[in-house]
Amino acid sequence: MTTSPRRPATVATRAGLVSDPAFHAVVPPLYLSSTFAFPELDQRGPYDYSRSGNPTRQLLADALVQLDGGAGGEVTGSGMGAVQATVHALVQGGDLVLAPHDCYGGTWRLLEAFARQGLIRLQWADFGAADIGAVIQQSRPALVWVETPSNPLLRITDITAVAEAAHAVGATVAVDNTFLSPLLQRPLQLGADVAVYSTTKYLNGHSDVVGGAVVAASEETAEKLRWWCNTLGVTGSAFDAFLTLRGLRTLYRRMEAHCANSAALVAAIVDHPALTACHYPGLPNHPGHALAARQQSGFGAMVSLDVGSQAAARRVLDGLEIFTLAESLGGVESLICHPGLMTHAAMPPAVQAAAGITPGLLRLSVGIEDAADRVADLVAALDRV
Repeated sequence: MTTSPRRPATVATRAGLVSDPAFHAVVPPLYLSSTFAFPELDQRGPYDYSRSGNPTRQLLADALVQLDGGAGGEVTGSGMGAVQATVHALVQGGDLVLAPHDCYGGTWRLLEAFARQGLIRLQWADFGAADIGAVIQQSRPALVWVETPSNPLLRITDITAVAEAAHAVGATVAVDNTFLSPLLQRPLQLGADVAVYSTTKYLNGHSDVVGGAVVAASEETAEKLRWWCNTLGVTGSAFDAFLTLRGLRTLYRRMEAHCANSAALVAAIVDHPALTACHYPGLPNHPGHALAARQQSGFGAMVSLDVGSQAAARRVLDGLEIFTLAESLGGVESLICHPGLMTHAAMPPAVQAAAGITPGLLRLSVGIEDAADRVADLVAALDRV
């Protein structure tokens, strides 16, 4: 009997269930063993050492590969571990990496460090520019790094257009899909070669696990990624994979609530006089709105607000109760951060300014609390400006 393809909500909810070969447990067991017995001296079983492979971690990897429509992938100990392994797998010494000038601060720091060490050549570019295809054609990179929506300004990059331009010059395309998850955007189906995640965020969804993942469109690329993850020692732990699988099973319903809540919040505050800018792809006047509507299945739950100055930002942050001042995102709780002083602090002020990260910028991760409570909390904070 042929099984029809499962929709993403079903794949996420049933990730790893009823896969226990020993006792047929509905929820899969947690394999904490660091090592596995060899049946014979010259015979290796499916697993030998947990850095190289672990049954619990494999269940999570399989679920993410299925959600993204990929050929294979690996789970890492952090999102930055996933970024590191991807660059090592896809770039030879001295190759050029083309990356967005407004990317996540941790990615910026890593790529800059690799460039200083001579491991890569690095070129920053505005991926929102109309001539990004020409930039790719002229620079002829080995790897094009995409982040869409971007962190923290939520700029939207046309994945299909970038992939076509990159592939025309023999480049590989990796897309950081952390802000949306495979439920809202599937980069591999849009032409990308690799999807990269911090599973710490929406995939786990409860701010209690640090992890990452890489998913490849081809088995050849997937094997490179697995080799480098094992060699670098950045594979994730079995316990973290177990917890992330548990979080993944509620991803669909959580994302529904996140998206609805962010849209309601923006509608309530977009015209507040304290704001000099509201960055949210769901707004019709957002520069990437039409593209986001076309390549995404929802507008996500990240919102960035500019209140004009760092002093005004401090007044907003003073006294917030529903929004917690903290880094990270994607948990069920609402968080707020100041990118310039927190998530993107590694960037020098001039680099921040060039990327559009202003002193008055605040980034919100909209949670799933009661909508009225959240709106009242933020409106009261904006009123203090």
